[in-house]
Amino acid sequence: MADELIIALDGLALGLLLYCVATGLSLALGVAGVFQLSHGAFFLAGTCMAWWLAESGSWLGFFAALAAGLVSGGVAGGGLAVLLRPLTNHLDQVLATIGIGLVLVDLLTTGHGAQPRSVQAPPGLDRSVVLLGHAYPTYRLVVIVVAAALAVLLYLTVEASRAGALVRAVAADAGYVATLGVEPRRAQLLVMAAGGALATGTGVLGAPILGPAPGLDSSVLTLSLIIVVAGGLGSMRGSLAAALLVGQIQTTAAVAWPLAAPFLLLVLLVVGLVWRARRTTAGIRVT
Repeated sequence: MADELIIALDGLALGLLLYCVATGLSLALGVAGVFQLSHGAFFLAGTCMAWWLAESGSWLGFFAALAAGLVSGGVAGGGLAVLLRPLTNHLDQVLATIGIGLVLVDLLTTGHGAQPRSVQAPPGLDRSVVLLGHAYPTYRLVVIVVAAALAVLLYLTVEASRAGALVRAVAADAGYVATLGVEPRRAQLLVMAAGGALATGTGVLGAPILGPAPGLDSSVLTLSLIIVVAGGLGSMRGSLAAALLVGQIQTTAAVAWPLAAPFLLLVLLVVGLVWRARRTTAGIRVT
């Protein structure tokens, strides 16, 4: 029972972190209409900032890394929105953002090296607590609480605020929103900036758990895409449910069936696609 609890907590922490990243990806695609496939590189950039500024484990370094991650991610996301504005074809966007992500990853790898790095948690959070006879990192428990609070804040912002209503309106019909005197491009730029800040800031937050390492960017991007597809584009509840499920599958399978983990996630992706296709077909069926 104790082992299952530890695995479940690890899955919860991973799922909540992935939800924060996937939300930015979902909003970028749903609102700005941009296939932002450099999102994983933004997350990796956040972990690298934590390693550069907070590797020693000081609170000052951690907050400096978090501030740097939020600001740089926001600026990069907004700049990406402007840069990709002339590209209306999704294939062009995919190729452009993949290229940008590869360049960013190469620069980051040059800066921190090609080997995995570890980031120490801030003082006081670098200890363990005893849960059912097992030592569990305090920082992971804090990440669960912080990420859960952030998930609630994201949900309330998108679903229950004036700004969220505007975002959803732009996603539904940007042309109609323009007739109301609201510039859709401004909303799209803000959404891209917020998505970039989310990805990089979450990278800083998750760095003591998932430190900078080769392939981290592609892993996070792949898991985020699975969450967006399985949970539904623009669905905050669906994305949260999918993120929590992905987190549990990833951590449980990594312990029990290491070789089967990728296949289980692909099954989740296929089920999400089939379920959505059936719902769409049912919605347009003539009665």
